[in-house]
Amino acid sequence: MTRLLIALLLLSFVAPAFRPALPTNPVKPAITGSAVAEPVKLSWETLRDVTFKKKWYAEESVYMLYPTFGQNIQKLNGKPVELTGYVLPVDLESNVYVLSAFPYSACFFCGGAGPESVVSLKFKKADKKFKTDERRTFRGTLKLNADNIYELNYILADAEMVAQ
Repeated sequence: MTRLLIALLLLSFVAPAFRPALPTNPVKPAITGSAVAEPVKLSWETLRDVTFKKKWYAEESVYMLYPTFGQNIQKLNGKPVELTGYVLPVDLESNVYVLSAFPYSACFFCGGAGPESVVSLKFKKADKKFKTDERRTFRGTLKLNADNIYELNYILADAEMVAQ
């Protein structure tokens, strides 16, 4: 039995010498200046990685929900993402829209869902009009907002509609 253990011990020291050598300077693929990161396909479930606490805002004399974003969603802050939802016009004249996890009849603004179920759309080009409850996919940069009470908690900056 001891001979077997000694043989295995010696083999564990000698075996690595017979492995092929790995290159010391591996070739990395070239990345051109025009390379753009692929957007993460974001789900509404991922956006639920947030908790809220009531916080007093003296400037408005009101308690509001203050978000604490989870680690999974914090990793996506400032990253390109794609998200599909229902378009809700807020102000057609100013081209202000929100993307919602739910149609208008069950959305956050009607009291049917939480603030994590809506994303403000800040368009790269404000040249398209949308109808209420159009189901669309948008691509842009995800921004997390905890401090500006005049904005939603999630913002899709430089948003563009993805062709369907």
